Amino acid sequence: MNRISNLRGSIVALVTPFTEIGEIDYLALDTLITFHLENNTDGIVVCGTTGEASTMSESEYAEIIDFVVRRVNHQIPVIAGTGSNSTAHTLHNSKVATLKGVDALLIVTPYYNKPNQRGMYEHYKYIAENVDLPIILYNVPGRTGSNLSPNLVLRLANDFPNIVAIKEASGNIGQVMDIINQRPEGFMLYSGDDAIAMPMIALGAEGCISVAANVFPREFSELMHACLNNDIERARELQYRYLNLMNLNFIESNPIPAKTALYLMGMIQNRFRLPLAPLSSDENLRIYTAELQKLALINAEVLTPQTN
Repeated sequence: MNRISNLRGSIVALVTPFTEIGEIDYLALDTLITFHLENNTDGIVVCGTTGEASTMSESEYAEIIDFVVRRVNHQIPVIAGTGSNSTAHTLHNSKVATLKGVDALLIVTPYYNKPNQRGMYEHYKYIAENVDLPIILYNVPGRTGSNLSPNLVLRLANDFPNIVAIKEASGNIGQVMDIINQRPEGFMLYSGDDAIAMPMIALGAEGCISVAANVFPREFSELMHACLNNDIERARELQYRYLNLMNLNFIESNPIPAKTALYLMGMIQNRFRLPLAPLSSDENLRIYTAELQKLALINAEVLTPQTN
């Protein structure tokens, strides 16, 4: 049995902190991992979209995965984002991550190319037949420009035993229900949208691969497990308490707001890799900061970062 076969709850899509000169800030990264280990996060995704993996060199990519795997030290599963718009490069990343000791691979549908369903099947088939680790499909049409249809998800799940789950971020509840209703035994579905993770769990999802968990990991984990344990009253209370912040985490492109929150919480520097940049308007910063203060995630006197 692989280490993610029973992975349920809150899986953080971890941000990557950077120093003032743009290097990976391993001291801050260590702090973030400790934050998650101490606050009930169930799993960590490193080098995903939220981790700005597309801006990393090959050496940085391998080094950060190695660091996270060693630091976590089997306490919770570590999943590496290995997808790209090149099948060959996806396989290369997947083999690097495998050698570094991750527990599973998160593979986004090829972006920019906009492959048809046959091309996506062949892409995942090639990876599945050439790696041994569990694979989590990742469907996020808003970023990739193409949708992984329920029929194709089910075909992949049935054809390849190491394709074990999907992160579903299409926002299409009908599509989610089609997958859950027809999936083979043991195939898991994780929400890729924080704000609708609760209803998706009610429909049969196993949890969420989350941006929000970066900012309030203990409470988001409690929300996920309240849902999974059918404690609807507690889940509803947490859902509505944090719903506005979950939505505001996308007031600008992810991970800009979440990293801003962690900066205001004193955990990382307010640094991004181009083409990402800090929040673009004082109004967005004011709205976002006010919500963090309302939830007591930062205090009322905290200094806000510059937006230019």
